[in-house]
Amino acid sequence: MQTWMDSAREWLGITLTNAQVEMFQRFEDELLEWNQRFNLTAIRDSESVQRRHFLDSLSCLLALDPTQPPASLIDIGTGAGLPGIPLKILFPSMALTLVESIQKKANFCAHMVETLQLSDSHVLALRAEDVARDPAQRDAYALATARAVAGTPTLVEYLLPLVRVGGLAIMQKGANIEDELHQSANVIRLLGGRLRSVIPLTVPGVEGNRTLVVLEKIKPTPLGFPRRTGLAAKDPILN
Repeated sequence: MQTWMDSAREWLGITLTNAQVEMFQRFEDELLEWNQRFNLTAIRDSESVQRRHFLDSLSCLLALDPTQPPASLIDIGTGAGLPGIPLKILFPSMALTLVESIQKKANFCAHMVETLQLSDSHVLALRAEDVARDPAQRDAYALATARAVAGTPTLVEYLLPLVRVGGLAIMQKGANIEDELHQSANVIRLLGGRLRSVIPLTVPGVEGNRTLVVLEKIKPTPLGFPRRTGLAAKDPILN
């Protein structure tokens, strides 16, 4: 049977070094162990971790130039560190910030940063809106990601304030996103972005189709955004 690393090589053009293979194995082992105690994710077997977490996380490469990795990444609602940690393993020179408001998940992320000795990597146990209002974080990142954390209009308000002009936001979504994209046109414009691409994909070995929604930041986000904590989820800006 083809391994997930074989799939990564054939599908994404990635060939992992021995050191990267060891890091992914340690990540898998720690995630499965912690999951028995803290219920970090519903995925509880090795094959699913490899494909539905690692390979799915690395699908973000379909929206990037792998020869020019982003200088910095902020991953919002990262959960157990996905897609942030897999992308950091692949791009070790990239600065990484993981944002997770649930403390037990943030603790696991901090544990993995230490265990894998991920340089220039930080974990913030905060809400996305609170991070984006910090002048040190706002307009600071080459790339912001979120993996099925919320509806697209809400994610736009979480992500775009954190991205520098010229940078990208990648939202990992399900297959049927036409309505969400239509609803998001206004908030994308208001927050200084534009829709760059919509990339349909199927992760090898995983049932169902997925989509990468890729936004480009073309002008600074007005200071009024994000709105106060919780409002983006409760009252998203719709067309």
